[in-house]
Amino acid sequence: MRTRVLVVDDEPLVRRSMEHALTDQGFEVRTAASVAEGFTAFETLRPQVVVLDVRLPDGSGLEMLPRLRRIDPGVKVVMVTAFGETAQVVRAMKLGAADFLKKPYDLEELLHAVRSAAKSLQRDRRLKVYRRQDQARKARSQMLGTSPAMLGIRELVRKVAASATTTVLVMGESGTGKELVARAIHSQSGRRESPLLEVNCSTFQENLLENELFGHEKGAFTGANYLKRGLVELCDGGTLFLDEVSEMTPRVQAKLLRFLDNQAFKRVGGNVDLSVDLRLIAATNADLERRIASGAFRADLYFRLKVVSIHLPPLRDRGDDILLLAEAFLERFSREFRKDFHRVGPDAVERLRQHAWPGNVRELENLIERIVLLEEGPELRAAHLPPEFRPVSARARGAAVEPIEGGEALVRSFCDRLGAAGSNRLPPLREVTDAYIDLVLGECAGNRSRAARALGLSRQGLLERIRRRKGAEACESAPQADDVPDTADL
Repeated sequence: MRTRVLVVDDEPLVRRSMEHALTDQGFEVRTAASVAEGFTAFETLRPQVVVLDVRLPDGSGLEMLPRLRRIDPGVKVVMVTAFGETAQVVRAMKLGAADFLKKPYDLEELLHAVRSAAKSLQRDRRLKVYRRQDQARKARSQMLGTSPAMLGIRELVRKVAASATTTVLVMGESGTGKELVARAIHSQSGRRESPLLEVNCSTFQENLLENELFGHEKGAFTGANYLKRGLVELCDGGTLFLDEVSEMTPRVQAKLLRFLDNQAFKRVGGNVDLSVDLRLIAATNADLERRIASGAFRADLYFRLKVVSIHLPPLRDRGDDILLLAEAFLERFSREFRKDFHRVGPDAVERLRQHAWPGNVRELENLIERIVLLEEGPELRAAHLPPEFRPVSARARGAAVEPIEGGEALVRSFCDRLGAAGSNRLPPLREVTDAYIDLVLGECAGNRSRAARALGLSRQGLLERIRRRKGAEACESAPQADDVPDTADL
């Protein structure tokens, strides 16, 4: 693809000579004689390089420069200044000019300046690609896990990435890694060389979010002194990630639905439909079906987003993945902080497994980072963990306990049964514990993840109790109806 160059100069002879010289070198060239003509040509040509004279009949190139860079921050601008105008040269460079030419100059100087600007643009693009590739590697490295749920998610990500435009809805508690899923889909897709742009919908008011997504026309509202391209337009060919999509207002929801239906939109204040090609990935930690029932979220938008849905399990339900992630974070932060941590000690392993992890993977990552920064290795020990990781009863660990329907009647029935089981015999504690676990498992239809939450245990902790009671061989041969957690667990 040829590099597009816009020449803005009020002298006809200069414009013609620049146009001929640059065209002969393989550039695609457009010229303009004023600030007004320059902006019009800039909008239609979308040049990568602009050769801009300081003195123009209807304004200054120095005033035009920052406006061009607001419209397209990546554009390279070569300023043309009169001999001896040092102050203007300094100002131009501060405003972001890539280079400058002093009059009088010859055409070879011009060609060299434009070539250098074009090469600089290519370097910037390569750096962006490298950064995206680095982000993709980090995304892949952080989507660790050997639990059935995570293996299924990675396979689903692979299939979604292979499709061209499928819209994806990623659901899960805060901190479970929804952004990592979006990055993984983008990095494995054919769109990986194009932008991945992200916006958190909860951080914008209604008008600002609409403007951020769809842009605005010049004069659309007070203060709209220039055309702004929104993220939808800038993301053409790539992937747009909308985090906390549940926080969108009804008006923005309606505009997003219209866009998803035909991949077309209007800028704020615009009358022309603009088309783009992108994949949209939305994420939320809210119960969208409940929001639909309350009228806060559109049902048609929900089903349009949910072409493919990916449910991320909470960390507490991922068993040995907790230790796998902890070791990965330990290695990473040890390298970053030049510390000597090499392993998680056995006394800390069980504490990590038993923790409720309300903040999920993000909480684990922050915990390991803090420990590596403040403590000394080579082993992460239980003593390094904060007070909330000390052994406590399931009842005191209330964040881990999930009540089940009819729980109070269930406890009364169980106590009555124990009382009627024998006259003066007091059942051993282990017998009571085993019987109660069986009762709760039955109430949860055999789903061990739900039963563990009701009992205030991690799923791994519950499995360990079952194994200790029945023995490893018996446990392996028993029916495992819930080896893959149900959708409620995810």
